[in-house]
Amino acid sequence: MQKFINFTVGMKTLLIHFILLLSLFDVCRVSASGHSAVDSLMKQLDDVIANRAIYLAEKEARLSELRDNLFRAENDRETFEALRVLFDEYHPFNADSAYNISLRQETVARRIGDQALIMNARMNRASILSATGMYHETLEIVDSIGMDQLPGYLRPYYYHIKRTVYGRLADYAVFLPEKRKYAEMTNMYRDSLIAVNDPNSLSHVITKADLLNIKGMPSEAIDVLNSFMSNRELSEHENAICSWTLAESYAKLKNAEKQKELLILSAISDMKSSVREYISLRELALLLYKEGDLNRAYDFMSIAVDDAAKCNARQRIVEMNDSYPMINGIYVETIESQKNVLVRTIAIITLLSLVLVAFLVYMRKQMQRIANARRETETAYLQLNDLTEQLKESNERLCEANDAIAEISELKEVYIGRYMDQCLVYIDKLDSYRKSVAKLVGSGRPDELKKFVKSTTFIDDELKAFYDQFDKTFLQLYPTFVEDFNRLLLPEEAILPKKRGSLNTELRIFALIRLGISDSDRIAKFLRYSLTTIYNYRAKVRNKAKGDRNKLEEELLKIGRAESRSDAVV
Repeated sequence: MQKFINFTVGMKTLLIHFILLLSLFDVCRVSASGHSAVDSLMKQLDDVIANRAIYLAEKEARLSELRDNLFRAENDRETFEALRVLFDEYHPFNADSAYNISLRQETVARRIGDQALIMNARMNRASILSATGMYHETLEIVDSIGMDQLPGYLRPYYYHIKRTVYGRLADYAVFLPEKRKYAEMTNMYRDSLIAVNDPNSLSHVITKADLLNIKGMPSEAIDVLNSFMSNRELSEHENAICSWTLAESYAKLKNAEKQKELLILSAISDMKSSVREYISLRELALLLYKEGDLNRAYDFMSIAVDDAAKCNARQRIVEMNDSYPMINGIYVETIESQKNVLVRTIAIITLLSLVLVAFLVYMRKQMQRIANARRETETAYLQLNDLTEQLKESNERLCEANDAIAEISELKEVYIGRYMDQCLVYIDKLDSYRKSVAKLVGSGRPDELKKFVKSTTFIDDELKAFYDQFDKTFLQLYPTFVEDFNRLLLPEEAILPKKRGSLNTELRIFALIRLGISDSDRIAKFLRYSLTTIYNYRAKVRNKAKGDRNKLEEELLKIGRAESRSDAVV
């Protein structure tokens, strides 16, 4: 019978470990260092991504309305204007459609005979070619446009395209001379763009902030952007651009937390505006990858790659070619490893469950064969022997405690005297228990005997008395232990016993540590808890430490060193 009980307890422990293993997968998704602001924004981003189909439907509705406006145009100039609006909507959404619209714009502009509109249409085409990585073709178109014929309102557009192309060429140049040449061209056209831009325009502010970041003045860039954003009501797309530029500034200040917050804000705006050509979500994925949040990093990078492919934004695809395979590979390895662990665990649990079922069937048959008082009496004696072994183990633990205390001479007399008395009391109680059992056996009352030995009241009472005695003895040796220990904890995390002159479980654990019993396994046996429970208690209390949590137990050992224990009661 006792073997069956032990087996059942073992199976229960295994099941608990399995549940903890399953919980580990969810725990890994939580960032222990995250701040509430970032966590809240990250949840918003997750919600926006989950509802992205709604934003895409709204985008398609806007495109459909703009296409209807195009069909309703009554002349070529109205047609050109409708195409311009449609081009702006398609540009960050579908490069192929935007490119075809630019070609149609140029056809309409030539039909009108307006050179400014023709140049505008051609620069639109150049802008799309730049987004797809066709820099040579982009420069051919832009360079063919005569600056002397270019109207003033198109010059910022012209310099923007030039700066963008040379900036990307500088980023991807292999050799240093070419990188320097393209960087100089980028700086030149950036300066030209700042000179001709409307000072109150988004393009001017973003370009100015970019220049300040390059010059190593990110704080000034942040001031410029914050001032602009606080005085303007921005669209989602404009807010995405400003937030991303701010994130770049904070990155240069080495403020990773603020950078992450602004990247999340930018990504939220990108998702809400239903653009497919963007940077923020990819940059956020790389940042999360460095922090170890592989699940989100993989999900975000997958979305960014998918959107870039649907938009045909080859430039963004090229930018992600190095990082995405790395994140994807590590993510797949992690998932595969977790799956293998789970499969092995399930297999073990299944096997053990089958063994348990078989054992239960066997025990049921065996119990059915027990039909007489003799067998019940034998079972009672076996249980009594087990009880004796438990008491013996308790005495051994008392002896181990006495051995540890003996190393401290000033405590030896207190603990030897008290626990010798305790052992004698246990022996007397055990003898009384033995006599009660013998009396029942001799009287031929097997049912009463069985009921008597199955009762745990004796053990429970003795354990309670044992722990009460331990608390009393320890607090006589260390009368200010509770107060001294709480001084090591945060004020709001103080641990107080239910009544004066006693200890709760947490205080008992650290009382044992103060006595030199630091091994968690020994503590678990002493207090009759599982090893996992002791680990959890120790970790929970360490987290409440006022100072360095790793030095809590070291400081604990100093409690009572300067106190006199000459008044300890035996």
